[in-house]
Amino acid sequence: MKAIQISRTGGAEVLDYVDLPMPEPAAGEVLVKAEAIGMNYFDTMIRTGRYRWMPKLPFVLGNEMSGHVAALGPGVRGLKVGQKVFIAGYEIGNRGGLYAEYVAVPAGNAFKLPDNIAYADGSVITRHFPMAFNQLTSKADVKPGEWVLVMGATGALGNCCVQVAKMLGAKVIAGAGADERVELAKSYGADFGINYRKQDLLEEVLSLTGDQGVDVVCENISDPTLWARAFNSLAINGRMVTAGAHGGGTVTLDMKRLYMRRLRIIGTAGTNVPDVYKALDAAGQGRIRAIIDRIMPLREAAAAHRIVEKNQISGKIILDPMAS
Repeated sequence: MKAIQISRTGGAEVLDYVDLPMPEPAAGEVLVKAEAIGMNYFDTMIRTGRYRWMPKLPFVLGNEMSGHVAALGPGVRGLKVGQKVFIAGYEIGNRGGLYAEYVAVPAGNAFKLPDNIAYADGSVITRHFPMAFNQLTSKADVKPGEWVLVMGATGALGNCCVQVAKMLGAKVIAGAGADERVELAKSYGADFGINYRKQDLLEEVLSLTGDQGVDVVCENISDPTLWARAFNSLAINGRMVTAGAHGGGTVTLDMKRLYMRRLRIIGTAGTNVPDVYKALDAAGQGRIRAIIDRIMPLREAAAAHRIVEKNQISGKIILDPMAS
């Protein structure tokens, strides 16, 4: 079978399109034939050796995928051959990741994907929307009528936060770095938009909210040039939720503002199984939708990584192992 493997860390050129032995499912595992493989920014961080841990080289990247069950290992119950599934909660580890035509994973990581959700959509819906639900419901507890500012509103997670916030009845401000991205965010639910590369973010937020500020900020970038302005946009008793640091990760915190305005900063890495089912239910009702920038052949993973690193996408890139 074909897979994308790295034997050294570095630029996108270290992604090798290779032949690997077909995996066999062990006891308690399922063999899944990949149909749509999601790409994440932290894939580029692992590739370059900048992530918090590194699997043993060589290894296959990827921890997000949807496909169908090709075979069952001994003792697996509740799944059947041919069933549509998505993989959730999977850690690459030394056994390898999901940038491959076939993967053998623990049955507990394979969840049924509803027939009415396409494979590519399923890869997005079951990855980033659960995180958005976790941020906005479990952590920020957004209420109808509250103001929510989403930074990086057309990114893979940002667009999901816009849609979930709107679904919860919030008044949503989309923050993005280009006029066309602001307009795109409005097309999937944002009430207002701010180009934070051209406009004064805080000034615009205060103008929209009657000088009060927003109740919640989804700040998943950690760009030191933007973070302070997003933080300063919070109203008294505001909450900032964050689950990303590809903009740098080290920012300056105004502690006086934090305690005088009774603000909260909440780290929200990870998700919960109930949030996955919330996302599937919302997608089934047509209340949210996957925003996919493009679908590329698996063999072009290196080109996909370069596109992501240049911030040239809106939504997600999906890798298709069957495309030529």
